Amino acid sequence: MWQGDRPIYLQIRDLIVARIIDSEAETALLPSVRALAGELAVNPLTVAKAYQELRTAGLVAARKGVGLYIEPGAAATLLASERAAFIASDWPRIRRRIDRLGLNASDLFALVEA
Repeated sequence: MWQGDRPIYLQIRDLIVARIIDSEAETALLPSVRALAGELAVNPLTVAKAYQELRTAGLVAARKGVGLYIEPGAAATLLASERAAFIASDWPRIRRRIDRLGLNASDLFALVEA
């Protein structure tokens, strides 16, 4: 499950970001550190570090005695930053591969629609 080229806490952060973007609830409660660590079979300190990254960015906030909640507007903020990161980092690599394979946009759309 984990890729060796990036720290696990960053991969967990990416997983949480994806869940926030996909979530319907704007201010949903996140799983506890222990619950998520159990689900992912990792050390709770690793999950805590991923959560800290999100807290530092202002995307989640702790409520004493309750847990971590997604901050209002976090999904929209994350969606915008993930789109920008995709265009800056992933798209150039994907575009080079498309060109190398001799594909064009109409070929790709035809494949997707089939």
